[in-house]
Amino acid sequence: MSKNKNIKQNNFTKIIFLLLIVVGIIENVQAQVSTSAVPFLLISPNARASGMGEVGTGIGDDVSTVYWNPAGLAFLKGSEASITHSNWLPQFQLSDLYYDYFNYRQYIPELAGNIAASITYFNLGKFARTSEQGPEVIEEFTSFEYAITLGYGTFIFDDFAFGLNLRFINSRLAPFGTGAEEGKGIAYNVSADLAGLYKPKHLIIPFADIDIGDNFSFGFNLSNLGPKITYIDELQADPIPTNLRVGFAFSPMKDDYNNILIAADFSKLLIRRGKDLDGDNEIKTDEEKSYTDPFYKAVFTSWTDQPFNEELRSIISSVGVEYWYGKPKLIALRAGYFYEDRKYGNRKFKTFGAGIRYDIYGFDFSWIKTEEEFHPLSETLRFTLLIGW
Repeated sequence: MSKNKNIKQNNFTKIIFLLLIVVGIIENVQAQVSTSAVPFLLISPNARASGMGEVGTGIGDDVSTVYWNPAGLAFLKGSEASITHSNWLPQFQLSDLYYDYFNYRQYIPELAGNIAASITYFNLGKFARTSEQGPEVIEEFTSFEYAITLGYGTFIFDDFAFGLNLRFINSRLAPFGTGAEEGKGIAYNVSADLAGLYKPKHLIIPFADIDIGDNFSFGFNLSNLGPKITYIDELQADPIPTNLRVGFAFSPMKDDYNNILIAADFSKLLIRRGKDLDGDNEIKTDEEKSYTDPFYKAVFTSWTDQPFNEELRSIISSVGVEYWYGKPKLIALRAGYFYEDRKYGNRKFKTFGAGIRYDIYGFDFSWIKTEEEFHPLSETLRFTLLIGW
């Protein structure tokens, strides 16, 4: 960000608030910003999936599966690496607000599966800290967040695989705290992902006697399982975005020159916020409103803290289609749709993308078109370079 665009604010709480808005994960501040920290962990990291409406849990056929579903690593051979870049929130035209993602995987026969590693880096730009007495700039600082992930996928059965990710998270929002408080706007944390992927060799559709085996897959990923993250002190700690994602993929056409893939994902944030602590059957105090269950409880309690119809409304849905032409695959066209209920973020957008493969190299790009004309995510582009050997 240029100096004349700096946010001049010495209150650390407001800095965090502003930075989370900049992430652009959500539009409804009340619904989500107060719910979890480090939401950059939920950003779709590759152009292929992003061009298909941000689906990938049930696919698991390239190196990006370390994010979408690490169990998919078990089905892959050889090695792959990719790098993705996106200028985030292009409507703001800020050159230092961007997202980068790098990942690598390698098949190791002795481990009966693949190991993988990824680095996610989210640069939030340069900000200015001003004095309490006036607009005088005390210092400038750059805010950024990153995560380092190690993954492994292996077979449990011939057609079912299990995947595990372990992750280190560093969030550096500001090098100072609020007033006399001792903490800084810097936090560290760890998290884990648990995933499964089912790719049957034979699957008969009941009453139709049609075998869709080898064309159908189903997966799940329980991601970002970890303790609350602390910036200032433990009393102000926030949960990280524990998330359950389930998805399927189906190929209605597979021949030498044409391949069509249809996929859908459904995801829900597993965070339980608010609890009656004094037994009066009301949640009214600040302590009660800000209370969050630890992640190992919220995995269950987040399904029962609202009426059932509200739980359903909180589920994000996305669907996508991909067409490949060539022998081997040469050119791809992609499209998709992403839907989030208005009450829980209100992200609704169409996605489009394309890809090309030549020898061991690949290139993908994606484009977002939101329903709202001036939505911050509108016109977001992602570019991915891929190499496999």
